[in-house]
Amino acid sequence: MSISTPGGPQRRPTVVSTGKKPAAGRPAADTKAASTKPATPKRAGGGGKGPRKPITPVKVSQGRSWGPIALFVAVGVLATSIIGYGAWAAIRGAQTWEEKAAQIEGIVNFRETDPEAISNSEHRSGKQEYAQSPPVGGPHNNTWQRCLGDVYDAPIAAEHALHSMEHGAIWLTYRPDLPAADVEKLADVVRGNDFMMMSPYEGLDKPVSIQAWGYQLKVDNADDPRIKEFATTLAQNATVEPGATCSAGNYTTGTGTEPRDLQPSMGG
Repeated sequence: MSISTPGGPQRRPTVVSTGKKPAAGRPAADTKAASTKPATPKRAGGGGKGPRKPITPVKVSQGRSWGPIALFVAVGVLATSIIGYGAWAAIRGAQTWEEKAAQIEGIVNFRETDPEAISNSEHRSGKQEYAQSPPVGGPHNNTWQRCLGDVYDAPIAAEHALHSMEHGAIWLTYRPDLPAADVEKLADVVRGNDFMMMSPYEGLDKPVSIQAWGYQLKVDNADDPRIKEFATTLAQNATVEPGATCSAGNYTTGTGTEPRDLQPSMGG
């Protein structure tokens, strides 16, 4: 149905029904306005209480990583040990053999405690008397005992052994009743090493005694590490006749406690 107006025919506005009846006493226009009002968006999940506040993430602690820490500590300890050993070795290397010998626990330095007992180094024939047993210095035979790492299985004359010690040899002695296994341990220190020799010795007050000219160390067992320390520190160094040898000249390889008076430059 058209309505005539001065401006021409116009169509009547179409009323859109919302399907709801207007409330009592309320114009229908209000109902239309309400129907066109945009609805407030609801929060996802329902509830209609407005937008949810953002949730702060919860940080989960995974604990300290001990693997790298342990590795770092181990490397630090190793580095410190290497540096410390290097410093010790440098100091040790700068010491004289006398200073190294003085650090061997239990060693007796007769050059300081009884210099008169070892001051006489003249050559004499026959048996001699000594202040120490085994002797560490004094008159001795013109013939020396060969000391090329020789291991003698029977006693040797002290008079010959002393001459070898005068040349710089060390003399490792032990009680004749020492177990064979212990004798072999001692032999391992001496065998094949120049300026060293070894033999059993009657009447020792300790199972093992090792001596160089003016020095002596007595120990209770063949496993004592000081034996090797003494041998390597004093062999050839404790000489009172620098340049003398154990390998040529007037030496003997014989055993027995009676000294042999050999002619110079002859073996026996």
